[in-house]
Amino acid sequence: MGEDTDTRKINHSFLRDHSYVTEADIISTVEFNHTGELLATGDKGGRVVIFQREPESKNAPHSQGEYDVYSTFQSHEPEFDYLKSLEIEEKINKIKWLPQQNAAHSLLSTNDKTIKLWKITERDKRPEGYNLKDEEGKLKDLSTVTSLQVPVLKPMDLMVEVSPRRVFANGHTYHINSISVNSDCETYMSADDLRINLWHLAITDRSFNIVDIKPANMEDLTEVITASEFHPHHCNLFVYSSSKGSLRLCDMRAAALCDKHSKLFEEPEDPSNRSFFSEIISSVSDVKFSHSGRYMLTRDYLTVKVWDLNMEARPIETYQVHDYLRSKLCSLYENDCIFDKFECAWNGSDSVIMTGAYNNFFRMFDRNTKRDVTLEASRESSKPRAVLKPRRVCVGGKRRRDDISVDSLDFTKKILHTAWHPAENIIAIAATNNLYIFQDKVNSEMH
Repeated sequence: MGEDTDTRKINHSFLRDHSYVTEADIISTVEFNHTGELLATGDKGGRVVIFQREPESKNAPHSQGEYDVYSTFQSHEPEFDYLKSLEIEEKINKIKWLPQQNAAHSLLSTNDKTIKLWKITERDKRPEGYNLKDEEGKLKDLSTVTSLQVPVLKPMDLMVEVSPRRVFANGHTYHINSISVNSDCETYMSADDLRINLWHLAITDRSFNIVDIKPANMEDLTEVITASEFHPHHCNLFVYSSSKGSLRLCDMRAAALCDKHSKLFEEPEDPSNRSFFSEIISSVSDVKFSHSGRYMLTRDYLTVKVWDLNMEARPIETYQVHDYLRSKLCSLYENDCIFDKFECAWNGSDSVIMTGAYNNFFRMFDRNTKRDVTLEASRESSKPRAVLKPRRVCVGGKRRRDDISVDSLDFTKKILHTAWHPAENIIAIAATNNLYIFQDKVNSEMH
């Protein structure tokens, strides 16, 4: 962030390069693993594509940072709930990597109803020289076996194998909106509109309900759960956000059912700004703990906010993402864009935050310098070694040459899903069916 924005060299990568967009190709989630060497994307067609970062070679020292396709697999298929006569989409709602325990990698992926645990392994050697089988794998005639030989491992082309390890089904009546792996590395939670369940990674046939906000009479329902996440260091703490704009921090040591929160984070509404759309735009679409565990980042329709865990009354920082849309809320309500769920992300040192916007724009806010920038993920800005130029949206009055008018923004091009490398200034941006990977060559390390 800062003055070097104009001089940055950009690396890029695309997931798919269609001139048209099919519904199944639209990316629905993006997630780096804990080292940043792997990047997983899920799409509306139920597929997961994993990218691996290329190691830096001696011949091309600047090539590190390029991500190439490592593995692709079908995670979920469309299903039908015969009891409720409902179609269950195959769309991948969330992907979460598990901390690596051995040479294999593991990740959780979920659609609306079913969570699956996948194991990703590599094979670059194969055994040869069996006693009882020939080279094609057929059993030999035992009368021809005259000597005993020890099989040897011969090198082969690298093969990436993805296998389903566990399926966690039947835990949710409503649509799953988030999953989060606990810091104890043994449990994870999944949240739907009204309930949050706690699962053990080794047990698929039961889960524990830790939050239930469903009223006895559904007509009394006033809010739903929109996102949830475990604290990065304290395995007993988790937070969940609501459609009313509040955050509830819960402690699992207090009670088995965490209906009574430990802390409620809620900003009092300014009566002068009250309108028909107030409740809709205050709904929190994403919540993320900082890497330090001290802060929480939330995104609502128009702003991103930083909350201190020690201060419940109001956020310590509020950043306007696209305040120029405040006058357009009526038309955004009519075309349903007002219900779009934008995600947010921290950089590795918790000093910069990022979130998406419309017209393939994404926003970055430097918490230290208070500088902010609007950048665009587009074909033009993504040629190798290209430089990202800051963009500016003009509301009225004088326009500079490169300014874009608020009336000419394309609301079909939206960046909902973003991810930041855990240790370096590398970001992944999902723009409809394209994946853009940008790298800051000037400030490659976190500051």
